[in-house]
Amino acid sequence: MSERQQAPATRPVSDVSAGVGLSGLFGLFLWIAICRNWATIADLFAFPGPRAPMSGAYAALLTLAFTSLPMIAWSVLVDKVHRRASTGIDWTRPRRLADTVDVSITKLAGLWATWAIIGFFYCIARWYWRDGYLFAMEVIGVAAVPLFVLSVPYVLWLDRLLVNPRDGAWHFGAMLIGREPYDPAEVKRHLLAWAVKGFFCAFMISILPGGFRAIVELDFASIPADPVQLSWRLIDLLFLIDVQIGTVGYLMTLKPFDAQIRSANPYLAGWVAALMCYPPFILMGEGGPLSYHEHSADWGIWLQGHTALLWVWGAMLVFLTAIYAWATVAFGLRFSNLTYRGVLTNGPYRFTRHPAYLSKNLFWWLSTLPFFATTGALTDVVRNTTIMALVSAVYFWRAKTEEKHLLGEDPKYRAYHAWMSENALITRSFNRLGRKLRERGQAHQVQPAE
Repeated sequence: MSERQQAPATRPVSDVSAGVGLSGLFGLFLWIAICRNWATIADLFAFPGPRAPMSGAYAALLTLAFTSLPMIAWSVLVDKVHRRASTGIDWTRPRRLADTVDVSITKLAGLWATWAIIGFFYCIARWYWRDGYLFAMEVIGVAAVPLFVLSVPYVLWLDRLLVNPRDGAWHFGAMLIGREPYDPAEVKRHLLAWAVKGFFCAFMISILPGGFRAIVELDFASIPADPVQLSWRLIDLLFLIDVQIGTVGYLMTLKPFDAQIRSANPYLAGWVAALMCYPPFILMGEGGPLSYHEHSADWGIWLQGHTALLWVWGAMLVFLTAIYAWATVAFGLRFSNLTYRGVLTNGPYRFTRHPAYLSKNLFWWLSTLPFFATTGALTDVVRNTTIMALVSAVYFWRAKTEEKHLLGEDPKYRAYHAWMSENALITRSFNRLGRKLRERGQAHQVQPAE
């Protein structure tokens, strides 16, 4: 499918309203306030237990409930997403259970086999049994049995309402049982979608406790009137927002909320570009080939002694992190890497198609300042600057592979892509710059002799 099409007169309406993410923020901040003030609350209601802030790993996990429930309520009660045709659900004509039970049994076979494959992968992959992943494995292990049990009534209920209950899970189950014909393309789509969920859910759960503990235990009075320390604490809060909302997105892939994974990125390049940014495959980590921290220092070191500049620089970093968090919040229940779950056109996505990638990379450039090296050696300056440029190139590659996926999936995204190219402030500016550079390059090409 060609990426080029006539730009629509107006920006397409987003599949996710701003209210979804904002309601999630309300629930998140409410729970943080409760946890920070738990000693006072426990005294007030004479609750048993210690009188201290609730900053443990399971308090961080419970945040997901306080964040997701308001988003679900807004999605269903205000946006009424469950009534959309894109859910694949017809609420007006439920079938008899007897008419769909065979389909459901086949689907459950496919679903349970998928979970067993993911569990086996968790068992054999060593990185899941050290550091923060130990908490993720504990959580997933505890949740496994309830999920298996609850999947039975959920699938039996949902299949009575689905227009086409023979989805990817059914096709995978049919392949395993061998009694009915199945579509290999549907099996592939199903397995890719669950590969995304299995990989990223464990990662997101593993990083929940650290950021949550830092914010709940933070003593605001102890923060000096220091632009560096104040900026980093605000950045910590914004990253907490990103992680909490993002984790909800990975967990809430449910059709009644119109948040299902409609397809995972089918291109190998997309997977390679994404996975090299996450453990255990991360290339940007300490000692990795794209580590940009060798012989470098943070912005607070390079700019120390220039108080006014520190305040301005810190404000820029907080602003960029806020854009990054906003890009996640705007997804509501649908945040996820490597997937198509509807088209998002509001929030920061009004200005650029990839606000998270753009803000994240600008943050790294401004916070690290790779143009300076602690050794003072020109070779280190050149090396760090080049590696930082390569990191940005990886995210540019990720953006292009994601666009290729979405352009092939939804005419609404193609309309959004075209509208952004002509109207969005940042995207339009980059496109015009690219056209000018190409035109200049063509003008300087040597013409062949006649």
